[in-house]
Amino acid sequence: MGILHLQKESAIPKYKQIVSSIEDAIVSGKLKKDDKLPSLNTVKKNFSLSRDTVLMAFNELKNRGIIYSVVGKGYYVLTESIAVKQKIFLLFDELNSFKEDLYNSFLENLNDNIQVDIFFHHFNPTIFSKLINDNIGNYNYYVIMPANLAGTEKTINNLPKEKVYILDQVHKELEEYPAIYQNFEKDIFNGLSSLLTKITTYKKLILVFSEDKQPKGILKGFEKFCNLNNINNQIVSSVHNRTLNFGDVYLVLDDINLIRVIKKIKENQFILAKDVAVISVNDTILKEVVEGGITTISTDFNLMGKQLAKSILNNEKLRIENPSKLILRKSI
Repeated sequence: MGILHLQKESAIPKYKQIVSSIEDAIVSGKLKKDDKLPSLNTVKKNFSLSRDTVLMAFNELKNRGIIYSVVGKGYYVLTESIAVKQKIFLLFDELNSFKEDLYNSFLENLNDNIQVDIFFHHFNPTIFSKLINDNIGNYNYYVIMPANLAGTEKTINNLPKEKVYILDQVHKELEEYPAIYQNFEKDIFNGLSSLLTKITTYKKLILVFSEDKQPKGILKGFEKFCNLNNINNQIVSSVHNRTLNFGDVYLVLDDINLIRVIKKIKENQFILAKDVAVISVNDTILKEVVEGGITTISTDFNLMGKQLAKSILNNEKLRIENPSKLILRKSI
């Protein structure tokens, strides 16, 4: 077996010798990306080893992200960079500016020898399940953003529990897992409560809410605030075909509808914060400068990424609520 060199009299454990041999073969160029390795049974037979010894070696290489397995076919070289010690599977719902901040913060606070592979499910339960099931056993840790998808625990429970972290939204069915999460209901309620005296100077508070994508906690926090303070309110899915009225306050959750509201304000020759007001969520640099600044209710995404990295590096199994704050600007 040209790529494996084991010494019977060596004090180095046999499984370590297998690991070193495969590493050397990759470094020397004898093994390239996607090359197939000898089977477990072949290595076992040729070197008179137990199957567990060979499997231990292959699992170490697999956990470090150097090789991968295909059910029923065998093991293959995943990377020619053997410096990678650990691999993290990161599943986001979608990529936008504030989640990019989270992602960059996460990477910046990890060690250099950790590889992060990012995937997106785009709120599609079929894609969500496929991405996870196709990658079972290929990573040291799995960071999952379930968003508002129902029944995600059925797929997540297929993963080794000790390797899973939940990010952003935490469903009741996932409360047994460590998590870095937002308390959407509390954050929206507290943020709107801080603006109560300003909101009551307007006629109606309108939430632009998409049931397909937005956290249900936001809706609960909004309804709780309006009911407690007797606020005239309305919930709409989009402002695309909507006519803005004098005295409206819009709580906008996504950038597309935020742009639409601002455009309609200009088209109607309204004055922002006088005729119509806007509150957004998830702060970005853009919201700092658009129309003199948009008021936001936002969690700290840089802190979320930093805390996630810390939890993984220290193997902490905690449930941490990420803080949120109101950033008051000129849009209300």
